Amino acid sequence: MGPRRGVAAWTAAGVAVALGLAGCGGSEDSGAAGAALTYWASNQGTSLDHDRQVLTPELEKFEQRTGISVELEVIPWTDLQNRVLAATASGEGPDVVNIGNTWSASLQATGAFLPFDEQTIGRVGGEDRFLASTLTSTGAEGRPPVAVPLYGLAYGLFYNKRLFAEAGIAQAPRTWAEFVDAAKKLTVPEKRQWGLGIMGASYTENAHFAFIFGRQNGARPFEGDEPRLDSPQMVDGVSQYVDLLSTHRVVNPSDAEYVNDTQVVKDFAAGRTAMIMIQNYATAAIRSNGMADDAYGVAPIPVLDPLPPGGKKISSHVAGINVGVFANSDDTEGALEFVDFLTSTEEQKILNGTWGSLPVVREAYDDPRFRGPLIDVFQQVLAESAETMPMVPAEAQFETLVGTAVKDVLADAASGETVDEQVVEDALAAADQRMRAGG
Repeated sequence: MGPRRGVAAWTAAGVAVALGLAGCGGSEDSGAAGAALTYWASNQGTSLDHDRQVLTPELEKFEQRTGISVELEVIPWTDLQNRVLAATASGEGPDVVNIGNTWSASLQATGAFLPFDEQTIGRVGGEDRFLASTLTSTGAEGRPPVAVPLYGLAYGLFYNKRLFAEAGIAQAPRTWAEFVDAAKKLTVPEKRQWGLGIMGASYTENAHFAFIFGRQNGARPFEGDEPRLDSPQMVDGVSQYVDLLSTHRVVNPSDAEYVNDTQVVKDFAAGRTAMIMIQNYATAAIRSNGMADDAYGVAPIPVLDPLPPGGKKISSHVAGINVGVFANSDDTEGALEFVDFLTSTEEQKILNGTWGSLPVVREAYDDPRFRGPLIDVFQQVLAESAETMPMVPAEAQFETLVGTAVKDVLADAASGETVDEQVVEDALAAADQRMRAGG
């Protein structure tokens, strides 16, 4: 999934699944001369206007080549999931839409999206042209994908080289113990400097880290479709993250109110925080905030060493943006032609090069923009130490319930309340109970 998402979408997901409603209609003019498609794009740039500025000439290029115009709406992550879920239930929506890839199985269960079976995916070049890791987040195993990859993302640890040198830290931390130690050295309250910046009010970021650190501790959030949100391993993983604020005090308490990346990136670029754990799209945002490319480094998010029994060396989930077609689009052929355009080697280079994301097609990596030490870190993480979020119908509920539970616990810690493992366990147990009760 991409970086900035909405809240309270699990109820809409449940309604859509229960009703089994299929899709949204396209433009009335679709399929005729001067055909038109509607496209909901996710916010990938520094602002909605930035996205429109980047995408508009590409859409005009598509129209010149095909005669199909594209009506664009860029939707912020805080709204996108709710908008998509509402569209699956109402039948009112676009022809083509970007989705956070972690939503794939949940949206697949609604029946609203065109399945990318072997014949359909062949219309966009076939599976072989996509990176194998990106295909693992396109739907439930054993079923035709609900979408195809569009933008590749992975988490990394960004660190300020100057602040590291001033603190006498010679290299990026490789283990969790080294990371906590470095964060403590880099936290200097009298200078208003903190070791780590987080988006504590973003339920999606919290859910991602609950998954990543839960897996480091050996957690399995689901056994089949059955939730295990409050297992001891999940409690350990969430505590590992929450302790950064509540116990180690290396996070500014005000970060518990950050709902998106805007302020956390500004703080990092200004030297107010020495490290951030964020996806590779942030490279463009850091640059736009005035921080030179050589002023920071990137490393994989550190892993527990030694790993607990059953623990996995996980530094990221398989993050990214997929693109799908609503099943009742009035112009399925045109919509697939547009998806083929967006995932073409040419457009992959242009769009991912602008957003700071990774191409999802192999041929795009001959571009110099996708070479170098920073890109290499993210490529390696995505290929070797990333795992797909649970591809189960209840994944959207998992993100909302667990992410919100972590948000609430972080808020308690920021306000000075004692937050220990029992508090974390109680919060996750309540989330697990709500999921089992259907919300």
